[in-house]
Amino acid sequence: MTQHARLDPITIPFVDVAAQRRRLGARIDEAIARVTAHCQFIMGPEVFACEADLAAFCGVRHAITVSNGTDALVLALMAHGIGPGDAVFCPSFTFCATGESIALTGATPVFVDVDERSFNIDPESLERAIAAAGDLRPRAVMPVDLFGLPADYDAIGAIAARHGLTVIADAAQSFGATFRDRKVGTLAPVTTTSFFPAKPLGCYGDGGAVFTDDDTLAAALRSLRNHGEGSHRYDNVRIGLNGRMDTIQCAVLIEKLKIFPDEIAARNRVARRYGDALADVATVPVVPNDSHSVWAQYTIRIGSGRRDAVQQALRAEGIPSVVYYPTPTHRQTAYRGYPAAAGGLPVTERLSADVLSLPMHAYLDEPTQDRIIAAVRRALGA
Repeated sequence: MTQHARLDPITIPFVDVAAQRRRLGARIDEAIARVTAHCQFIMGPEVFACEADLAAFCGVRHAITVSNGTDALVLALMAHGIGPGDAVFCPSFTFCATGESIALTGATPVFVDVDERSFNIDPESLERAIAAAGDLRPRAVMPVDLFGLPADYDAIGAIAARHGLTVIADAAQSFGATFRDRKVGTLAPVTTTSFFPAKPLGCYGDGGAVFTDDDTLAAALRSLRNHGEGSHRYDNVRIGLNGRMDTIQCAVLIEKLKIFPDEIAARNRVARRYGDALADVATVPVVPNDSHSVWAQYTIRIGSGRRDAVQQALRAEGIPSVVYYPTPTHRQTAYRGYPAAAGGLPVTERLSADVLSLPMHAYLDEPTQDRIIAAVRRALGA
C-alpha cells in the first residue's frame, strides 16, 4: 500500500456487487460449472429454465431472454413493425439507449418531459408531444421506470388507447417493482429490462429480457432474437438480430433470482433510512402509496449550482456519488435534431442540473450508510 493510499479515506462502493458475490459464491460457481460441463453455451437448458423463472416471478406468460437491455428495446420495436415514418414517444431524462433503440429502427424518437416528483414520463407532456408529431405516424410510447419506480401506466395506457399507440415499457431499472398491486412485466403489453451487473437484478455480463402475455408477439420475439429464424436455422422468415442471452448468464440469474425478494426488501430499508435522515436538507424521492420501487438508484435533489461542491466534499470523505443524467438525451449531439413536446422539457432541464445519486445496494449496512448520511449533511452545511 502506498503512503498516499494510507492517508486517503477508504472509498466505499457505489454498488457493492462483490458483497452479493460473497453471499452467493458457491452457488454461482456450481451453476457455471454445470454449464461448462454440458458445454451448451448458446440456448442451453438454463436459458429456458431462466425464462420460466422470470415469467413466474412477475406473473406473465412469456419471458424472452436477450443479449442486453438495448437489444430488448430494439427487438420489441421490431416485433411491432415500427420503422421509418413512425413516431415513438419517450422521455429525455434517461440513458440514451431508450432514444437510441427507436432511432436504430429508423423510427423517430419524440422527446417528452417528466414529472417533477417521480422523474417518470409526464402524461400532460405526452399529450403535447403527440400533438407535435406533425407528419409522423404516432405508433408507440416508451415510458422509462426511472431509478426503480414504475411510471403511471394507467394514465399512460389511457392516452395510448385514445391515440392508437402501443405501450412498450422500458423497465431496465425497475424489474421487481410494483404498481397498484401489479408487477413490472405485466403493466404494459410488452416490457423490456436489462440485467447489466449493476442493476437490482444483474448477471455477470450483458443480458436482458422482454416480457409479454401475447403469444404471437412472443413467437416473433423469439424468432427475431435468433436472426429471424423460422422452422429451422436456415429458414429465416424475417430480418432479425443475433440477440440471444448466453447460457452462463442465465445460469447466474437463476441463482440470483432466488434471493431477489430479500434484496428488494433490503433496498427499501436503505431507502427509508436515507429519506428519514436527509429529508430536512435535500429533496428526497417519494414513492406513491400505490407503488413499490426497487431503488436502482437513490437520487436526491440539492439545488442548482451546489452539486459540484457537494460531490467534491463527498469524494474527499471517500463517498462516491453519481449524476444521472447531466446532459439529457435531447441535448446530446446525436439527438438534437429530433422533435420534442410543445413547450419544451423544462422539468428535464432542471433535474439534469440538480440531481445526485448516493450509494445504493442491498448490502449497504447501517454503519456505512450512517457514514454516507453524515458526509452528505456536512457537505450541505447541515
